[in-house]
Amino acid sequence: PCPCPPGARPCSPKYFGRDAMVCVCNATYCDTLDPVVLPALGTYVKYESSKAGKRLERSEGSFQRSLHAPGTRCGRQRLAGSCLRPTVTPAFLPADLVLTVDTTQRYQKVKGFGGSVTDAAAMNILSLPETAQDHLLRSYFSEEGLEYNLVRLPMASCDFSLHAYTYDDVPFDYELTHFSLRDEDTKLKA
Repeated sequence: PCPCPPGARPCSPKYFGRDAMVCVCNATYCDTLDPVVLPALGTYVKYESSKAGKRLERSEGSFQRSLHAPGTRCGRQRLAGSCLRPTVTPAFLPADLVLTVDTTQRYQKVKGFGGSVTDAAAMNILSLPETAQDHLLRSYFSEEGLEYNLVRLPMASCDFSLHAYTYDDVPFDYELTHFSLRDEDTKLKA
């Protein structure tokens, strides 16, 4: 049985050796998730993948609010924030886990989530039939998928390129008169 939310399509596993498994995404099928919805205040949603076969398995939980968690910064000092403790601690975490959240401190804003489109990733995507490409890209960028909203493109070659290349190999060309894009940039990354 699928531990997926209603409407989600479960992973169709393909095994490679004893510990390697991928979810099949082809021209006729690709696994999906329900749209991600922010959980209610004081609760969380966790998606877990593992070598044991979990693939974005969804679970929910709630936090206990405590201003006096023993043995923590919250227990020794009064903070404007509070200590939050999961009501059910996953087996791989210590039972006395305490997450300290100081709501008065703001560090950065998360603009989104995404991945890198390297030469190797682009070549593999482009090698698929068009319908499989559509399924694969929807599994990353659509509401039925991971809802990625950012993509990083390497500048020139990277460790996932077929060969090393730059945009201007002429020494001391500070005016970039010899600058030019490579086929990899216009055929794979555009």
